[in-house]
Amino acid sequence: MKKLLLASAAIALGATGAYADDVKMGVLLGFTGPLESLAPPMAQGAEMAIKEVSDSGKLLGGDTVTAVRGDSTCVDAAAATAAGETLVTTDKVAGIMGAMCSGATTAVLQNVAMPNGVVMISPSATSPALSDLEDDGLFFRTAPSDARQGEVMADELIEKGIKNAAVTYTNNDYGKGLADSFEKAYKAKGGNVTISAAHEDGKGDYSAEVASLASAGGDALVIVGYIDQGGSGILRGALDTGAFETFVFPDGMVSQTLEDNFGSEINGSFGQLPDSAGDGMKTYLGMAEKAGFDGSSAYSGGAYDAAALMLLAMQAADSTDPKVYKDKVMEVANGPGEKIYPGELGKALDLIKEGKPVDYEGATAVNLIGNGEAAGTFREIEIKDDKIETVKYR
Repeated sequence: MKKLLLASAAIALGATGAYADDVKMGVLLGFTGPLESLAPPMAQGAEMAIKEVSDSGKLLGGDTVTAVRGDSTCVDAAAATAAGETLVTTDKVAGIMGAMCSGATTAVLQNVAMPNGVVMISPSATSPALSDLEDDGLFFRTAPSDARQGEVMADELIEKGIKNAAVTYTNNDYGKGLADSFEKAYKAKGGNVTISAAHEDGKGDYSAEVASLASAGGDALVIVGYIDQGGSGILRGALDTGAFETFVFPDGMVSQTLEDNFGSEINGSFGQLPDSAGDGMKTYLGMAEKAGFDGSSAYSGGAYDAAALMLLAMQAADSTDPKVYKDKVMEVANGPGEKIYPGELGKALDLIKEGKPVDYEGATAVNLIGNGEAAGTFREIEIKDDKIETVKYR
């Protein structure tokens, strides 16, 4: 009898396992390249959401979820495309959390996601060009467009009485898009851009670029660049020559590296990055601290939200097929329904299974507009006492 019971239990377990799958999700970020210091907390945020859902055992028929990392490098479109292809064709992912930078995201979307019908949700690709890009309904982002960041940055300068500013930008989709957006908004508010000049990443010497910026002058230098690449080179050159005393840092420049490498040299400088306040972010920061990483790092909360949105959409569609669940992303993001915050993904899966609507707020107060991008709020920062301090949210 004992043997019969054991055999029956084994058969039952086998039958249960037969209905459960291991869903793979790509985590495609710039683990190497000009923003490599930001990638780990973003990956950890996404993987925390993935683990939360997997451990709950509530996704579809008890499916588990496994994260598969890919390196987009941020700046090499061919490498990003190859990494995306590996995730889709070899690893068979059901969706991609990423990519990280706008150019890499565009390349993967057009060359991999659209041809294969795979959903992408980027936590950090902010180029305004992505708002109108044909995407077959497969692309979403939890970060707001730089059209909005440009306006916020212009407001900050005007409010601080800075009426003349020089601008340098990394020569790619992200840099050009944000620089143009800022210049347009700044001029409309009465500001004057003395020069708007591109810089290339990967150079060892930026003295020529700094000389041109210094010659044009301005009460502040806006550095639309990457903290682990040319942005730091420009900043170091400007500091060493005394070309500027006040610097403005958009999202690509705001990281622990800025604080560690420049500290007291940039006290009084300021900037902004997409982020939000509130209970959702507070909860997320606590979860991240417990997990051993910095959840306040740029786009980390948005990465958690991007992964969570995909998984909740799968539950709502009762399918891991991207061509099916893509139509549920906006629904779970915007409700109406019960609000869902970090740490409540199991609860959300239960509600969806019961046929009850949810309104996913997440860490970043998710609200998707237009073609599936975040309406977005921004955290204004200032360097005080050698540290990055939050001033307010806009």
